[in-house]
Amino acid sequence: MFRPIFLLVISNLFMTVAWYGHLKNMNSKPLWIVILVSWGIAFLEYCFQVPGNRIGYQYFSLPQLKIIQEVITMSIFAAFCLIYMKVPLTKNFLFASICLVMAVFFIFRDLPQNS
Repeated sequence: MFRPIFLLVISNLFMTVAWYGHLKNMNSKPLWIVILVSWGIAFLEYCFQVPGNRIGYQYFSLPQLKIIQEVITMSIFAAFCLIYMKVPLTKNFLFASICLVMAVFFIFRDLPQNS
């Protein structure tokens, strides 16, 4: 059950770098180069994301899998903001995170109970 989550975490690391990493160090590069570099990184993202979702769908419903993905994405994005981009997190980011936690609660609350 944790294997798909691990694969989705790795996928999100690549995704975050592909989508936002160029904003820090590639501002002087032509856009076409940045796009090609990002596509190359995104290819690695998909190498983990597709199997992560395929395996995860054996354990989770599709809505549960999506919420797991969003929580992973926001967690990695928060770390990326703080560590790599040196962007401080605001209270609004905290509030958005609380909303995600509530989404997890609501999407998983109807799980069948083992008696």
